[in-house]
Amino acid sequence: MEWKSAIVPLLVVIMFCMGLTLSWSHFREVLRKPGLILLGVGLQYLMMPLAAFLLGRLLHLTPPQLTGMVLVGSSAGGTASNVICFLARGNVALSVLMTLTSTLLAVIATPTLTYLYLHQTVPVPASAMLLSLLEIVLLPLLAGTFINTWFGHWVNRLRPWLPLAATIAIALIIAIIIAINHETLDHTGWLIVIAVMLHNLCGLICGYWLPALLGYDKTICRTLAIEVGMQNSGLSVALAVKYFSTAAALPGALFSLWHNISGSLLAAHWRRSSDAAT
Repeated sequence: MEWKSAIVPLLVVIMFCMGLTLSWSHFREVLRKPGLILLGVGLQYLMMPLAAFLLGRLLHLTPPQLTGMVLVGSSAGGTASNVICFLARGNVALSVLMTLTSTLLAVIATPTLTYLYLHQTVPVPASAMLLSLLEIVLLPLLAGTFINTWFGHWVNRLRPWLPLAATIAIALIIAIIIAINHETLDHTGWLIVIAVMLHNLCGLICGYWLPALLGYDKTICRTLAIEVGMQNSGLSVALAVKYFSTAAALPGALFSLWHNISGSLLAAHWRRSSDAAT
């Protein structure tokens, strides 16, 4: 589908807009707390594959569907999580560094977890993933941060409009994903849909409440919830098709759609809560 090619440029634009709201001090502050990054990534790789496996067993999913669920749970954090974090008034610098860390660890974590739960390992396209992360996330984000740092007086006029631009862009991305997967949705059983929704919910809930119990503030809890609950489902789809079957790619395709919808709704709720509190 020709609109599919618009997803990456839209993400690049969003990342650039997000960079316009950041300064280097945001990244320095996060790097002073490496334990926070490890907490989020640890929750992601420990809780998400386990939740995927248990839900698959509990709901008696077919072997290909269970395989797809585990692949989603064993994947790195998704790029869209950074966008949703921005819309939710989370800590964008923390979200980006967590995505980068989980992507680097995916080289080892994804094959290991896949073998642990499915007794079959898969090679992860590490160089392609890192190049994609560099092109889509880091470069436009750093470019925006650079401009905001040195030409902030020009950016001030645009800053009130940046969340609206990001909201419109993520809405377009969701519409494109729905259009791409409409045939899949027409032939999807409700059981796998429920499994995907519950899996995403588990990540959001655990990602929020476990840091909250450790005493972190709402901004950090929101960030970790989004980062843990939103996976690189595109990676899971690619691995499923290449090493298992097209049926195993179904959970990843559904997750790609649902986590953008649930994340956007949650971000809108949290943003309204923040506005009401100020």
